[in-house]
Amino acid sequence: MTAVLEVKEVSKVYGAGAGKVVAVDAVTLGLSKGEVLLIMGPSGSGKTTLLSIMGCILRPTSGEVRVAGKMVTTLGEEELPDIRKNHIGFVFQAFNLFPSLTAAENVELVLRLKGYDRKKIKAQALELLDKVGLVKRAGLYPADLSGGEKQRTSFARALAGDPPIILADEPTANLDSRTGREVLTLLRTLAEAAGKAIAIVSHDPKAEELAHRVVFLEDGRLKT
Repeated sequence: MTAVLEVKEVSKVYGAGAGKVVAVDAVTLGLSKGEVLLIMGPSGSGKTTLLSIMGCILRPTSGEVRVAGKMVTTLGEEELPDIRKNHIGFVFQAFNLFPSLTAAENVELVLRLKGYDRKKIKAQALELLDKVGLVKRAGLYPADLSGGEKQRTSFARALAGDPPIILADEPTANLDSRTGREVLTLLRTLAEAAGKAIAIVSHDPKAEELAHRVVFLEDGRLKT
């Protein structure tokens, strides 16, 4: 399969001299349509840093990143937001929902930022919430949602604008075991039914059962 996201020999170094820290060390990795890729490893191994590089949030110190075949490591800072907006949806461990907005309004905000027709945004937001089984809770604020419902809302928001790539950082960390499994099953379904390319960073052993491929990171390097 052709990779829709590729990192080639990417490294991320902080500091210099005796204080130098190599967070990611010469990692080469591809992510394909319809695939759930799980990135595992101990705390401090560079997993979140690697995911941030894949999502064009962090620039690598060296190496190449390609999104949909386009080299993005050479783009200016003013061009990267468009890459993220058009190609990548993010799911965060802490949900990152706006507390003053309802579930539906959290999704609508992303659609507005992506330039969707204002007359159709409400219907599109409800359609996305329905896709993750949360349409009946659309009018509730984050404080009134369970952890699983907040994460489902964040999935709906990540799907806004139909990005081909979803990156999820510890998506089950704040959830109980049953809800965590439901969230992971949802990610697998999104990959297989909607053709999304999904990369997950997780310590959750349940994620191994639902991923198509698992890679291990240790001290910033992929273990072979």
